[in-house]
Amino acid sequence: MISGMMKNLLAKISGLRVLIIGDIMLDHYIIGDTARISPEAPVPVVAVENDKYTLGAAANVALNVVRLGCHTEIVGKIGMDSMGELTKSLFRENKIHFDLRFESATTNTITKSRVVVRGQQLCRIDRENRKLHYEITGDDLVDEICEKIRGVDAVILSDYAKGTISNRNVSKFIHTANRKGVFIAMDPKPINRLNFSGVSLITPNKMESVQLAGLEIEPHEEPPLEKICGIICDKYSPKNLVITLGTEGMLIQNADRQILRIPTYAREVFDVSGAGDTSIACLTVALASGIPLIRAAKFANIAAGIVVAKHGTAAISANELLDSENGHLLSV
Repeated sequence: MISGMMKNLLAKISGLRVLIIGDIMLDHYIIGDTARISPEAPVPVVAVENDKYTLGAAANVALNVVRLGCHTEIVGKIGMDSMGELTKSLFRENKIHFDLRFESATTNTITKSRVVVRGQQLCRIDRENRKLHYEITGDDLVDEICEKIRGVDAVILSDYAKGTISNRNVSKFIHTANRKGVFIAMDPKPINRLNFSGVSLITPNKMESVQLAGLEIEPHEEPPLEKICGIICDKYSPKNLVITLGTEGMLIQNADRQILRIPTYAREVFDVSGAGDTSIACLTVALASGIPLIRAAKFANIAAGIVVAKHGTAAISANELLDSENGHLLSV
């Protein structure tokens, strides 16, 4: 019965058409070991054992969605460079559709290289251009994205504040989705100061929710989450609000402003990278298929609990969800 509840939920979301719009990144892990300090400078010498490349940011959201059995397309800028070729290869490998019109010869593919030694990150090396290189501009491209929105069941706006989503295009995307009755979710970065009023779902983490509410709190002060929910709903009017709280679980509020806290389902936490991507992917497809918010949030919480037990940026899979010992929580 337990696996049956999860199986029925996954069957309900399978086949949904989902469009992800956002900042595409490639995560690069340089994995090795160190046993000595460089004679040139007081830094460790890392002997590289292997390189690992995974989809990151909006691309990781897309990876989560496609692994849940949905037809998935992603829109965002990548460069015509070696990292862009690797990114496209990962898209093809995972059956994520990418429109080649969003390649750019004047843009570097955003790449985050992490040097990892014995499971610990030593440093991160970022390759990216200024925001204006990644912004989607031009009436033809924006109109094409709006046409894509009209043909899907759900849209996820995955904002990592790198420029893809701007005030010049986000309102048009939201307006198009709302006119067609398409579920549209937003994972916001407050630093971007976007006007995303009227979306179906927003999923800030705890600190992002404080920033969205325009509050200032002391470093170790516990934020007034119920007050924050009210302020965010007054400012942005989302149909559903889910604040992800890391090891504390989630706080959810529906259109009737009913608030409920869900504890974490994670047994081990190795790396929170990608947990937010998994959460918005699961919440979006569940809600878009008609599953109530409380059950959708528990589904997303189960998935996030699995992902944080992995090292590095990671995505969920349907099989992992079917094997989860927390599947019975969906019935509550």
